[in-house]
Amino acid sequence: MTTQTSATSTPTAVMDDELLGLIEDLGQGFGPEICQIVAGFKALALKAHTVDSTQTAIAVIGGNCPNLVSLAAQVAAHLGNADTNPALRDLPADRQDQARNLTAQYAAYDEVFAPQQLLSEAAAAIDGMA
Repeated sequence: MTTQTSATSTPTAVMDDELLGLIEDLGQGFGPEICQIVAGFKALALKAHTVDSTQTAIAVIGGNCPNLVSLAAQVAAHLGNADTNPALRDLPADRQDQARNLTAQYAAYDEVFAPQQLLSEAAAAIDGMA
């Protein structure tokens, strides 16, 4: 991410093309709830952060604390389970089971394979604890 300096010499964040493309792709056509999530990430990316707010944001996105990556995995598991998502209850049992199993596996893999330690270490480095 690069920064620009305004007339008041306050650095403002600028999104690179990859991040902007993801935000544009996900920010429309997937329903208002997804649009709100994407808008929140966009605001987070463009915010004029302090060192402390940067460290906190990085840790909460995917560090070794309650984090957004784990939240997304748990929401996916919730949505993929007919017991917690009534929209799936009229599907054939085999499709319900497959959706439940795959989304539960995704949530479990998040716990095992997500590189949470990397973002925790990045947050600690920003905080001067690395």
